[in-house]
Amino acid sequence: MKHILVYCLLSAVLVCRAQQPLRVGIAGLSHDHVHNAMNQYKRGEVIIVGIAEPDKRIAARFIKTYNLPESLFFKDLPALLRHTKPDAVLAYNSIADHLGVVETCAPQGVSVMVEKPLATTVKDAERIASLAARYNIHVLTNYETTWYNSNQQVNTLVQSGNISEIRKMIVHDGHNGPKEIGCSADFLSWLTDPIQNGGGAIRDFGCYGANLMTWIMKGQMPIAVTAITRQIKPSVYPEVDDDATILLEYPRATGIIEASWNWPFNIKDLEVFGTGGYLHALDNSNLYQRKKDITEKIEVKPAIYQDNLSYLADVLRGKVQPGDDLSSLSNNLIVVRILEAASRSAKEGKRIVF
Repeated sequence: MKHILVYCLLSAVLVCRAQQPLRVGIAGLSHDHVHNAMNQYKRGEVIIVGIAEPDKRIAARFIKTYNLPESLFFKDLPALLRHTKPDAVLAYNSIADHLGVVETCAPQGVSVMVEKPLATTVKDAERIASLAARYNIHVLTNYETTWYNSNQQVNTLVQSGNISEIRKMIVHDGHNGPKEIGCSADFLSWLTDPIQNGGGAIRDFGCYGANLMTWIMKGQMPIAVTAITRQIKPSVYPEVDDDATILLEYPRATGIIEASWNWPFNIKDLEVFGTGGYLHALDNSNLYQRKKDITEKIEVKPAIYQDNLSYLADVLRGKVQPGDDLSSLSNNLIVVRILEAASRSAKEGKRIVF
């Protein structure tokens, strides 16, 4: 009886530990998506052990807004890692700075989750992948649309043969502009910079479609990429494009990505046409199917993972392997290759063949 009691107590302790929130460090606060992490922190879903933000003005704003202790803040990421030993680091800085975060974390054996896209250049993305392999860490990329129940269900239906062979995929992503929707000045300073962000809408929203299509096509690289970009509002965004259309060619399918800072409303949808039907994830929770002349709304079931932190926790604990998932390094290397080719195509006015 005594041994059974000890076993039960030990099991309870282990289960409790396994369910403890992740202890994370945060690299940078200039990306407005960091507010998602702050809200997760306020709800007790994550433990923030340190924040590396060199700009004291930005740090002061977050201290006031979220009632954070000043002791959480460090002048740089190396100092944070020395003093806190986080389970992982979440990067909320410019896309061009993602490589620097991984270069700092990888030798310490600390995994990283960055905001989409993975990198601004293929060179940086490949360097990140090399560091991840060398130091045996995970580098994951977070997209809002990864946690859309509707998208997960679309892929499940497609892979089960529900609409037969894929012929065409169309993704619309964006809003009426980062300045127009009230993004912070610190975010805008690099989001609209061709070096720090790699481009404008073509990178900011083109990445969503590239990510979803690579996933649906099971990690297959497109044969070629063609893109056009526009500056519809040059007085607002003088340095980067604000509208992009990207065409992906596969052996037996076509992908069309429409990314823009000029939509009349916020949009993140996914359409897949097959030889036997059509699926349209209108948003996170609305999914429609059409077969011949019958259109019906499909009940959307909750996906296994509802947010980035629950997924990250299970990856770090070995409960799930990223494989070719939406957050995976393999998928996002392809995404960066597509985006770089799209930028080149738009600049040179020609089709880019891989």
